[in-house]
Amino acid sequence: MHMHKFEKAWLGFGIGSLIVFLTVLGISAFYLGNQPPSCLATINPEKVDQTAPFNEPGLKKVEGKDWDYELVFVASAFSYNPGEIEIPLGAKVKIMATTKDVIHGFEVAGSNINMMLEPGYISEHTATFDKAGEYLILCNEYCGAGHHMMTSKIKVVEAS
Repeated sequence: MHMHKFEKAWLGFGIGSLIVFLTVLGISAFYLGNQPPSCLATINPEKVDQTAPFNEPGLKKVEGKDWDYELVFVASAFSYNPGEIEIPLGAKVKIMATTKDVIHGFEVAGSNINMMLEPGYISEHTATFDKAGEYLILCNEYCGAGHHMMTSKIKVVEAS
């Protein structure tokens, strides 16, 4: 079988690119220990209400961490708990969320916060709210007949 020199060049380029990609992926996964976020923390979906910090959803100030506040959300049956929360302007917030029933989405409109909430897993995202105003939280994963009513609100206010 005869191959043109350009075919050989492109074949060599493709195989070389594949080797580089798999090497980078292998180093990242095995040597550096990178894993998908869903592998980090699990929770029993039947005991969410009895498991800290999800037994008291809301905003809590923390000391000695890389963030100022922890914001805990629990999604279930077409609602988020808490339904509305106030955050000080400029605060660095670690958002932790889970669900008790089915897969839900957690998207903060107007920001880059977008998580999938799966029963049995804890989703986390750290964000700084630098702009005052109201941010709507939407479920962007269809979860049933009341999906369109599943919202919450974050109000970013100037600290007094």
